[in-house]
Amino acid sequence: MVREDEDERLGAVLNEVGPRLRRIRKERGATLGALSEATGISVSTLSRLESGGRRPSLELLLPIARAHQVPLDELVGAPPVGDPRVRAKPVVRGHRTMYALTSRPGGLQAYKAVYQPSSEPPERRTHEGYEWLYVLSGRLRLLLGDHDVVLTQGEAAEFDTRVPHWFGAAGDEPVEFLSLFGPQGERMHVRARPRRG
Repeated sequence: MVREDEDERLGAVLNEVGPRLRRIRKERGATLGALSEATGISVSTLSRLESGGRRPSLELLLPIARAHQVPLDELVGAPPVGDPRVRAKPVVRGHRTMYALTSRPGGLQAYKAVYQPSSEPPERRTHEGYEWLYVLSGRLRLLLGDHDVVLTQGEAAEFDTRVPHWFGAAGDEPVEFLSLFGPQGERMHVRARPRRG
């Protein structure tokens, strides 16, 4: 059933190629003879392509696209590329706002986070996984095992989340950062300057 649906869609796309070829040629004021000279494709083959009597192929469509100076997509009527923007809905929990940048469950997860300053005392946690943090703006304090570091814009840290950890805004300004979290534990590498007391 799925195969039949795909075949029908392909047939509909191919049926539209001929009329589209004729329309593009006429818009450019070209004759079949002129197009034949530009492409090396016989007038009869071009005529059959436009009337639907000949099935289009890449060997025929590529020279026609070059001659008309149009993308191949325009000749075959490829659908436009969808909007690539991620439309993340914020999840707000207290002083933290998280935007999920990935939508698949399991595997690597990506988030954009904005943490507001908070007077709550840091509470270190542990769980399975591995995390990577990258600061976009502000200052991010990271407590990780015996480390107490502050990351600034452009700095990153990566760590095994089985090590007791906590992170939040350092100081009186919010911090904006990216977080990648994966289920696999790996060796810890912290890339930041130690916090000066």
